[in-house]
Amino acid sequence: MGRVLPGWLQYAKRCYARWSFVRGNAMKSCYLVLILLLAASACSDNKRSVEEAATVAEQSRIADNDQVRNRGANKDNWWDQLPRPEWSAYQKIDQDQDWFEVYLIADGIYAIYEPGQFEEVISFLITGEDRALLFDTGLGIGNMRRVVDQLTDLDVVVLNSHTHYDHIGSNYLFDVIYGTATEFTQRRALGSPPDAVADFLQEGWVWKTLPEEFSADTYQSRAFTISKIVGEGDRIDIGGRVLEILFTPGHAPDSICLIDRENRLLFTGDSFYLAPLYTHIPDSSFADYAVTAARLAGLAGDIDSAITSHNVPVVDSSYMTALGQAFADIQSGAANDFTLSDGHREYHFDGFSVIVKDEK
Repeated sequence: MGRVLPGWLQYAKRCYARWSFVRGNAMKSCYLVLILLLAASACSDNKRSVEEAATVAEQSRIADNDQVRNRGANKDNWWDQLPRPEWSAYQKIDQDQDWFEVYLIADGIYAIYEPGQFEEVISFLITGEDRALLFDTGLGIGNMRRVVDQLTDLDVVVLNSHTHYDHIGSNYLFDVIYGTATEFTQRRALGSPPDAVADFLQEGWVWKTLPEEFSADTYQSRAFTISKIVGEGDRIDIGGRVLEILFTPGHAPDSICLIDRENRLLFTGDSFYLAPLYTHIPDSSFADYAVTAARLAGLAGDIDSAITSHNVPVVDSSYMTALGQAFADIQSGAANDFTLSDGHREYHFDGFSVIVKDEK
């Protein structure tokens, strides 16, 4: 293979190819100056794009490593509580990877569970008559594409509840990905280097044997391409089921929920689950989360169940009311059941908690 020319030189070469079409010495001189100016500009742009890419990679690495430190993974033998009894209520579906467990949790809705890593993240394949929507793609440790292909023959569109590493891990395996226009989403779509997520495989985070084809040395959040920008109020019709997007920032700047109004279901992503809710990690916002909590509380009468993305898949709609009240009580000072640790307050409620930065 021949040597690749620098970007600026390739640009100048393309310009020079037009030289023969320029007539007159004066015009040739002007055109030569133009070539040099454009080449210099292209060189500057190329250098800037490389520098920007390096900056983005470093920002992703720092953010992901901060997630490790702030999530308190050093929970002694957290896996001892597995299997969680809530899963026994659902039909387990056969598939060929030990890393995943798949359950049919409602008509046409599959929960794809990864219990082998501390996050216990759950992705959801929602099937319609015409196509399917995959709400998150998990950690990227197992082959999510292979699981999905075993569950449906429909065309699949991916939509992420937000773009933290444990929800976008297999995005790169899919052709059609919807995403929000937030700067956070666009930055995370560029991927991050292996050292940004390496700590998520450290001792205390993983208890199951990693897949044979998986390489811990090269594990990373891989770049992916967003096919279509979506946002608040957009409705995705997959045939016989319509999913409406709710923009719900707080946990992350690009957090969304999906509501299936006809079937009275709310997919909460990380805006709610039965575990500590994070408002203290990088890029989270307590103020935004409080607005989101109030909004979800207002939807409690419109749904029967909330479908959550960690630990257990389905909770009663009454938890949305409890979520709204929890944030309201923290804001007003009425919440007084909390513990202090490493500069954070963890407020305890029935079935979940809220971690905030201790600013007092």
